[in-house]
Amino acid sequence: MKQRTWPRFATVCSFLAFMPLAGCVARGAPSWSLFGAYFPYWLVSAVIGILGALVAHRTFIATGWVRQVPYQLSVCTAIGIVAGVLVWLWGTGQL
Repeated sequence: MKQRTWPRFATVCSFLAFMPLAGCVARGAPSWSLFGAYFPYWLVSAVIGILGALVAHRTFIATGWVRQVPYQLSVCTAIGIVAGVLVWLWGTGQL
């Protein structure tokens, strides 16, 4: 008689399904108190990254670098991502 391997398969599948949750901790996500409310720090970092990209674009316009810098959308997006990641690392104490 063939023995079923379903319990082993179910165990492996449930282990793989819950594996992404291994990084979650009980202390909660980093948050920042702003005007008496707690905002998730990733949201603050994203907003600062968007502002960094806008400031970079306005700087390119004001200095005349618009004509010299190719792929401005990619460059400004990269500057915004770097600004957001730096704020995230600084705010979580990893920088």
